[in-house]
Amino acid sequence: MKLRYLGFRVYFLLITKLGVLKKRFPTNPTKRIFIQKDEWIKSNIPFFEQSGNFKLAPIELQGLKLKVEKIKKSIFLFFSSTEFNLGENYNWITNPDTGFKYDINKHWTEIEDFSANAGDIKFVWEKSRFTFLYDLIRYDYHFKEDQSEFFFKEIESFIDYNPINQGPNYKCSQEISLRILNWTYALFYYKNCSNLSEELFEKIINSIYWQLKHVYGNINFSRIAVRNNHAITETAALYLSYFLFPFIPETKKWSKKGKKWLEQEINYQIYIDGSYLQFSHNYHRVVIQILTWILAINKLHHQNFANKTMRKIEKTLDFLFQHQDDISGCLPNYGNNDGALFFPLNSNNYRDYRPQLQALGILLNKNYYNESYEDLFWFGLNKEDISKKSFGKRENILSFPMGGFYGFRDNNSLTTIKCGAYKDRPSQADGLNIDIWNNGQNILRDPGTYKYNTIKNLINFYTGTIGHNTLNIGKQSQMIKGGRFIWYYWTKKVEANIVESEKEYIFEGKLYGFPQFGKNIFHKRIVRQIKNESTWIIEDSTNYKGNEKVYVHWNLNPKSKFVNISAVDNAGIEVEPNIEKGWFSELYGIKEEIEQLVFLVPLSGVIKTKIEIN
Repeated sequence: MKLRYLGFRVYFLLITKLGVLKKRFPTNPTKRIFIQKDEWIKSNIPFFEQSGNFKLAPIELQGLKLKVEKIKKSIFLFFSSTEFNLGENYNWITNPDTGFKYDINKHWTEIEDFSANAGDIKFVWEKSRFTFLYDLIRYDYHFKEDQSEFFFKEIESFIDYNPINQGPNYKCSQEISLRILNWTYALFYYKNCSNLSEELFEKIINSIYWQLKHVYGNINFSRIAVRNNHAITETAALYLSYFLFPFIPETKKWSKKGKKWLEQEINYQIYIDGSYLQFSHNYHRVVIQILTWILAINKLHHQNFANKTMRKIEKTLDFLFQHQDDISGCLPNYGNNDGALFFPLNSNNYRDYRPQLQALGILLNKNYYNESYEDLFWFGLNKEDISKKSFGKRENILSFPMGGFYGFRDNNSLTTIKCGAYKDRPSQADGLNIDIWNNGQNILRDPGTYKYNTIKNLINFYTGTIGHNTLNIGKQSQMIKGGRFIWYYWTKKVEANIVESEKEYIFEGKLYGFPQFGKNIFHKRIVRQIKNESTWIIEDSTNYKGNEKVYVHWNLNPKSKFVNISAVDNAGIEVEPNIEKGWFSELYGIKEEIEQLVFLVPLSGVIKTKIEIN
């Protein structure tokens, strides 16, 4: 993680222990009044305006109506997966998964974000992001109703229950940034409603001011210690602050510095081939949504980024598009996936990336899809102009060596392979993992992510080599697991090549890892897909000659029919599989037990697996 990271972590720990941060982030600060409600409305600050008309299908309208009815009964959908009935007087600080109640009287620096007793703090943060506001807004538009009274009560309740800089909801600056953006969207949408009184308006703006000030005051934590989508979200909130709240004097400074930091983060976090340093498709989509906010606001205010930054944004959008299944709109459930979808502006399935990719694409003068998705409407983009944009093209060969992503596309199938060396923090030990999609179904699939704070054996399965479609030695991972999100002995040496012949696609990769068993131990994998036949031949080999057994694991989708997996050794003798217990989580917080197909690699160190879809 380098000396800059280490030095900052020591410094941050020191100023926390000495109480310096408590002084920098005071509780019960003086109320600030910047502008009157009527003056704010008359100032006509440019914001997303919905033009034209967007109609939902009857089944989508029914689903949206049901969702809002549940919200008004205090039933909320967490992580796009699990419903929780929080009750009418929810205090915003109780974990509905464990029942643990945080101490609201503690300064945010005293709150533990990873505690076995408390459980996963994300269960407290989820409602406090206020993503449910978009369901209310969409409902009001499509049904011509007004949920502003409920909306403003929810915001006021949060402010009352969460004093500035106290409790768990001030622990993470990214959560604060998202809350600000989501409040802002709803505030502009409902600005002319009678339920927004002068007193409440001042209360909300005062809270937004102190939350922005918190983000600015703690920005170096995300820029140095975290440096992932958190840093992009937080610097984006600071950059946007002047365009959203120009009447707050400090926002001019925050925005100027925010833009500088934001461009630095974009250019650092997005590799030159468009892949993303978190090695997670869902966190990559998080960045796509933040960039959409930014470019849409830039368009309204006639702002621009440097050409280098814009090229990175274009590259990273294309990266996700190339890894997308044509039929379902999904991408492999690759890397950490905590269910994050910051701005749910459509009725599509959570795993469907098309609405988000289309919205950013239109801002970059490119469209990838024939159909128009609802996100366009809510970002003030004109769907009638889609036909004027240049159309994106799917590539047959996927090769993104900086991030270590490879694959090929053949008719209605998509094969993706991970083979990368790490210069930034890895999330999972999944080298040479293979995902296969066929006719919109994920045949061989990544196990996904269950919870970040759960029992050790589940964390080891979901993040480790044993849980992926690849080879492991002695049921150990390619890297050595540390605490929380830490891996030791990062994979630093790989080889990869991908080619297309007249009859097949061929990938060949080699990964050096498993340091617990010695030096220069490798796993070599050759993947061949025969064109137009839905047949894959995968040859795995290793130079390991120790006493531990070597296995190849396959996570076959139990819903996949007519799929046959067989294996032979290098002499052509059939290898019989074992069935072992595994887990799969398509959505965060939900796990299902699955049967993992496991082949013992012969002593020769070579096994050849054939996958056929009949």
